[in-house]
Amino acid sequence: MSARRASESPAARALARIGLAARGAIYILIGWLAIEVALGHSARQPNQQGALQLLAGKSYGLVTLWLLGIGFAGYSLWRLSEAAFGVTGEKPGPGPRVKSLVRAIVYGFLAYLTFQVISGAAGNETRKQQDLTATLMRHTGGQWLVAIVGIVIVIVGLTLVIEGIRRKFMNYLRTGQMSPRTRHMVERLGMIGTTARGVVFAIVGVLIVESAVTFKPKKSGGLDKALLTLRHQPFGEFLLLIVALGVLIFGVYGLCEVRWRKV
Repeated sequence: MSARRASESPAARALARIGLAARGAIYILIGWLAIEVALGHSARQPNQQGALQLLAGKSYGLVTLWLLGIGFAGYSLWRLSEAAFGVTGEKPGPGPRVKSLVRAIVYGFLAYLTFQVISGAAGNETRKQQDLTATLMRHTGGQWLVAIVGIVIVIVGLTLVIEGIRRKFMNYLRTGQMSPRTRHMVERLGMIGTTARGVVFAIVGVLIVESAVTFKPKKSGGLDKALLTLRHQPFGEFLLLIVALGVLIFGVYGLCEVRWRKV
């Protein structure tokens, strides 16, 4: 079997669908948590860990967490296959493969975090990230490294915003199988969701750069810190609510990808 055919095997497609479903679900949960925070109804962290811990407290939580953990692992393996064999819908080249490799690492970590929550061993991920940032800054050139990581994340965020506005995500979908009405709906969901996701990523990157410039690791953070930063701005609750709705919409769009994504 050729490398390309291996990447498009039924097993790889199944991993992709399961992983896409898990990704959509986690973004819906994060968006919902952020909406509750904006409305003052929740004190949980509006990030992946907060979403997973929210599930853990439900009667159906353990089963759902196992499904999510398996889904994240499946998504990570699918992205690894893309990194090895090429990305469907992209021109040959190293760029798309590197993106898939980074996504494989991120979702591999999410799978690990999910199983940590299941076992009850999860700690505070924001604190861990701040501790890692502080450790890096203490080394020679560490401050520059943290700043570069932050700049890269800002670029990723801005790229997502552009992709959302230009609707590039439609290139990855089997639009020929959609009715005109469905295509319009999916396009709107993807545009709003991808743009909101890009905004959050860009804010995360800015916070990391700021922590490097000011030499204050506590200013860095992940999704929760980025969303809560919005809350502390003028009209912050309104801004947080809008972005949270966008994140939730990206999750809904992600579930659409389960059906129509080219894999």
